[in-house]
Amino acid sequence: MRADLTASVVVFLVAVPLCVGVAVASGVPAELGLVTGIVGGLVTGLLPGSSLQVSGPAAGLTVLVLEAVNEFGLPALGVFVLIAGVLQLAMGALRLGRWFRAISIAVVEGMLAGIGLVLIAGQLYAMADAKAPGSGPANFAGLPGMFSRTFGSTDALIAFALGAVTVAIMALWRHLPAKVRVVPAPLAAVALTTAVVALFALPVKRVEVQGLLDSIRLPSTDGLVQIAEAGLVGAVGTVVAITLIASAESLFSAAAVDRLHTGPGTDYDKELMAQGAGNTVCGVLGALPMTAVIVRSAANVQAGAQTKASRVLHGFWLLLFAALLPAALGLIPVASLAGILVFSGWKLIPLKALGPLWREHRGEAVILVATAVAIVATNMFEGVVAGLLLAVAKTAWETSHVQVDVHEDADRSDALRVVVSGNATFLRLPRILDALEKLPKDRHIDLDLAGLRHLDHACSTALTNWADRHNNKEEGTTRVLMPAA
Repeated sequence: MRADLTASVVVFLVAVPLCVGVAVASGVPAELGLVTGIVGGLVTGLLPGSSLQVSGPAAGLTVLVLEAVNEFGLPALGVFVLIAGVLQLAMGALRLGRWFRAISIAVVEGMLAGIGLVLIAGQLYAMADAKAPGSGPANFAGLPGMFSRTFGSTDALIAFALGAVTVAIMALWRHLPAKVRVVPAPLAAVALTTAVVALFALPVKRVEVQGLLDSIRLPSTDGLVQIAEAGLVGAVGTVVAITLIASAESLFSAAAVDRLHTGPGTDYDKELMAQGAGNTVCGVLGALPMTAVIVRSAANVQAGAQTKASRVLHGFWLLLFAALLPAALGLIPVASLAGILVFSGWKLIPLKALGPLWREHRGEAVILVATAVAIVATNMFEGVVAGLLLAVAKTAWETSHVQVDVHEDADRSDALRVVVSGNATFLRLPRILDALEKLPKDRHIDLDLAGLRHLDHACSTALTNWADRHNNKEEGTTRVLMPAA
């Protein structure tokens, strides 16, 4: 218990600025981020699945939640999260958790990279106490104008400097002595910038405080009305995106956390149900969606946690903080929280892995980049779908490898033996037909298809038609050896 108690305090100190920062960046009251963190500890933390990973609001869903709040309104958020939680419970009960491991890693990394890019672009405005235009392309296009206005305004420049200092602290913290690193980097950055703002009475935006109970929004007809008015198709896409992204991020995080400790491994189906239970409660409370968060989970393991007690206690500390010290949130500069998220967005972009991936698996690198670009250009759901479709197309292309070999027939001087092996699918049909069309029209052809592992209907029909045409020639004939049934 001593190890778990110490670890819970460390995770709590890491979680506070991240919960608040994700909430502010998502366009919801800061207290709702704490609510999700509390539920992640007290509800998900008690359930079986993964014993040491910690759940709460994550930067990976910030962009999606912001889009949903802007399009459908805050009352609709709870409805989306509630439905997503129920879907996760159903998927866990149907033992679908393990299938999330089948998702292309390139798509997942591309998704995170796209999220990171959009997050950085949006939070650079918040670092200057400015409002982002909205969509990913608009945010990127407006950055030059934003920087120009920032350097022309003293107040905006002060705010941006606070955010830049926060980013610098986050980046350099791991290089400091171990005794200093006992304090988590996000907490140190927020504490330092908050103290500077209070000491010098700097004119920067601070977190707006509404109170924990005032921020909670139980499901109501208002949310359903807003969803109906905005469009059911977009609402369904948002729910599906929240469900899939939250589930995938949680289960990939579980796999990473399992590599950090020697204790029991994760039961993916039970973990998916635990996440579903947490999101169901978050939806009832109108809070942010939750996922397992690798930063908090790694801090938990590195602090010496032994059981799930540490993550449950961290939720209890968050509850005490939200209940007893809510006014402390009003002292935090928004620019500092934006700096934390800019750094978090940067960490989501797999820059180090992209070079080796391009050298070894260029197709995977293309999928990664294409997914990220699609998310920036459109939105989260459409970008992920585009990445998945590209991954499926690449796999189909690679698995449909076919080889066409032409040999002189040893028994007949006027005959050729054409051996087609591999997987004959419509994707490779042009190559097969090109090879056959180059054959002499006056030779006898033995078309040997017995070595094919797969022959789809399109190829079978096309090869039959080619053989019929060749047999109509005056001198040429074709004998086709089909694969065994």
